[in-house]
Amino acid sequence: MQLIHRLWGVIRHVKQRHLDSSSLQFRLTVEIALLSILGLSSVAVWTSWKMQQLLITTHTQSVDYIATRFPRDVELYSEMLPLEAGLQKTINNVSVPGLAIWVKSTDGKKVLAESTETHSSFRATDELMSIAEMPLKPQVYQMGSRYLILYQGPVTVKGRLLGKVYMAQDVTAAQRQLISAVQGLAAVCTLATIFTMVAIALRIRRSLQPLQDMSQMAGAISADDLSKAKLQLRSAPSEVKALAQTFNMMLSRLSEAWEQQRQFVSNVSHELRTPLTVVLGYLQSILRRSTNLNAYQKEALETAAAEADRTVRLLQDLLDLARADSSYTHYHLEPVILADVVAELADMTEKFSDRLIRVEIREPVLAIVDRDRLKQVLINLIDNAVKYSDFDQPIELIVDYAQQQAIVQVCDQGVGIPLQDQSRIFERFYRVDEARARSAGGHGLGLAIVKTLVEGMGGSITVRSKLDEGSVFTLVLPTQAKPL
Repeated sequence: MQLIHRLWGVIRHVKQRHLDSSSLQFRLTVEIALLSILGLSSVAVWTSWKMQQLLITTHTQSVDYIATRFPRDVELYSEMLPLEAGLQKTINNVSVPGLAIWVKSTDGKKVLAESTETHSSFRATDELMSIAEMPLKPQVYQMGSRYLILYQGPVTVKGRLLGKVYMAQDVTAAQRQLISAVQGLAAVCTLATIFTMVAIALRIRRSLQPLQDMSQMAGAISADDLSKAKLQLRSAPSEVKALAQTFNMMLSRLSEAWEQQRQFVSNVSHELRTPLTVVLGYLQSILRRSTNLNAYQKEALETAAAEADRTVRLLQDLLDLARADSSYTHYHLEPVILADVVAELADMTEKFSDRLIRVEIREPVLAIVDRDRLKQVLINLIDNAVKYSDFDQPIELIVDYAQQQAIVQVCDQGVGIPLQDQSRIFERFYRVDEARARSAGGHGLGLAIVKTLVEGMGGSITVRSKLDEGSVFTLVLPTQAKPL
């Protein structure tokens, strides 16, 4: 019963894998199963053939012995009795149950003598006797639903041919027993094949389980986990353990390379930000103090100052990301009243952007966050909402509480984000529309920083958007208190 349950488990597993014919498990199972079926079938066929030959040999030896003895007995009895009486006497002496014997004249028209078995057991006597030629050596024939061993031979007395003797041994019962045994053997082989296939499938699945575990572990490793990631397979074969060890070495090299890249970005951002900040300061100072610049010179200096400012902000973003990746960003988590932070940022945005900012406090709640990091996150989101929506469209900020978590939503009625881009907008340097982002001053790092800071505080961020209808960014933040 347990084996049957395992079989159903294997079938369900195969269905879940959608019969992946290219998988190693499927190929090994099919190939070994085919070899098992071929081997068991060969054994079954050979056994059946051997049993058939044994049955034929047993009965044909008996008939052959009688056929060899028959002429000598006829010759012996013909010296003491008339011919037909001697033939009948011989037939009576050599007859055995299930064996029919009859003797015909040389012209084949007259039956000189026959056994009682011929009439009592063989209803097909006429059919048997109508056979013109029987084998000179005993052989098995099927006649209707019966199996017979047939034989014919000459009967001679003192060198004179008296006629031909015919013998028919009924082996139907033995043949049916043989067929039943063969059918039983086939059933046993079928069951053995099924159980063998199940055992093979389970064994292969168990043998390949370390590879599946390895695949799942490798798929769950992220860039942040490279330094800590390590594959440990205790019960795996030595080949898989060697593969896991090689994989661990590769992860170690990747971790080192990733750390070098982070360090390089951090160093470059830090080293370039300072001189560019100085350059930007000088450019802005020249623009403020110089009154003798012509229009062309002033435009050139303004362009240089704008690009320097954009580059400084880009380097600052890269530095923030590098610090977050290197775990150098420290979060001062404390209970914060979200309504106060949101209201403060809404007032500030209305003053500097002249945009209408609506604040809706559905549930006043305390969130466990870093106040400064939260402000940075909301400023980025509100800034995006302002950039990618029309001037007369309001920005809405919603504070709510659901499932023991604090919720902040930043909603706009702007251009929206295509569905195929919504899953990638939090990637670094990814921009939905390069031309639009360039004109708005974006460089594809703002939302990446937002996601990094939110997750660093133990929260999450999602987006829901439709083209030409706007976007809704939802922050889910941890909280230890019920709504106020």
